[in-house]
Amino acid sequence: MAAELEGSKSLSGLLSGLAQDTFYGHPGITEELLRSQLYPEVSPGEFRPFLAKMKGILKSIASADMDFNQLEAFLTAQTKKQGGITPEQAAVISKFWKSHKTKIRESLMNQSRWDRGLRGLSWRVDGKSQSRHSAQIHTPVAIMELEIGKSGQESEFLCLEFDEVKVNQVLKKLSEVEESISTLMQPT
Repeated sequence: MAAELEGSKSLSGLLSGLAQDTFYGHPGITEELLRSQLYPEVSPGEFRPFLAKMKGILKSIASADMDFNQLEAFLTAQTKKQGGITPEQAAVISKFWKSHKTKIRESLMNQSRWDRGLRGLSWRVDGKSQSRHSAQIHTPVAIMELEIGKSGQESEFLCLEFDEVKVNQVLKKLSEVEESISTLMQPT
């Protein structure tokens, strides 16, 4: 059985299937599908523990958001562990993580957000063309459009209009935020 579970193409396909199911939320990737497509010669009883081990390793790597040094140390420890993985499997896992790390991380970040986030921001400066008071016509106004949404859902747009006083207030608040962040980032 060990020989059947060594193939790098099959293991790479298995890791891709696990990522599709675990991180990208694609339904339909079942244990039976993975076994029948990638390891047809392995019995379900032998495949199940192997699948669980690979899923656990992949989840550990992803949840720790391992950099490549951490990954190497983790996989080396896994190869030395009783019932762990082979060096060949470690090489396939390492190659898989190097090419999928960013996409998996983004997917996990999107799944962990509860609320909507800012997807985009655009702005322009216009001259005011209508007002209750004629003195305000043709004064400059900043128009800001915020695109707000959650991954996988349609965006909502919020349009804001600021006169010069409001722009200065926003800039003052932003500089206070910047100052607070700088203070917090100072080494103690």
